[in-house]
Amino acid sequence: MGVSIPEIMAKKSTRKTRKPAAKTRTKTRKGKAAKLKPPRKPAAAGAEAGHGAPRPWTNAQIAEAFRRFQAANPDPKGELAHINPFTLLVAVVLSAQATDAGVNKATPALFAAADTPAKMVALGEDKVRDLIKTIGLYRTKAKNVVALSRILVAQHGGQVPRSREALEALPGVGRKTANVVLNIAFGEPTIAVDTHIFRVGNRTGLATGKTPFEVETKLQQVVPAQYKRHAHHWLILHGRYTCVARKPLCEKCIIADLCQWPGKSVL
Repeated sequence: MGVSIPEIMAKKSTRKTRKPAAKTRTKTRKGKAAKLKPPRKPAAAGAEAGHGAPRPWTNAQIAEAFRRFQAANPDPKGELAHINPFTLLVAVVLSAQATDAGVNKATPALFAAADTPAKMVALGEDKVRDLIKTIGLYRTKAKNVVALSRILVAQHGGQVPRSREALEALPGVGRKTANVVLNIAFGEPTIAVDTHIFRVGNRTGLATGKTPFEVETKLQQVVPAQYKRHAHHWLILHGRYTCVARKPLCEKCIIADLCQWPGKSVL
């Protein structure tokens, strides 16, 4: 059965009209996708305004903050139980990724059995492991404690070195641990940046940084010399009990009026 000329022309006309329609739909989809992006910018800007980076403190504000910390707690102490520089070193090594309270529950028996590097080596890794098994990562920590004790006996006469380089060369000892030992055992004005100090520095604007080392460097630059000896303790205690992670207790904060955090609940 043949096809008439009008029918052929009608089919060609239909095919020609389909292509522009497809292009129109493609352009419409692209146009709509492009228009969805701009509304996100105000939302992001709003979030940044509410929780953005705080303004830096003035020198006068920093000095006032530490004056208040000193007035409230003139002689702050670390919360890790220890007997001497060696047991302090061991306690700090054990505290990595663990709480001070948890470490303090395990160390009395350990330090009663071995309060010197020579005694720790004699105690041995197996017994050390059994005594600290309530602490996270206890197997690795037991190995490090015995290994560092052996090095202290062989290379340092059984004494904890007062050099950062020598401390950081010991198994399980990093910059933070070295700073704690230098500060508490030997009175050096070091600042050990843990999670609490890192949070306080960045949240308040006192010392911002993307890494603990950046925060430590800024604190060393801005904290007045007369406060550096105890600055690390004041900031840790402030972060542990007041400027806590989830819901900071701004209403009881002694530096709330100086704090530059946009999200603080006290003006």
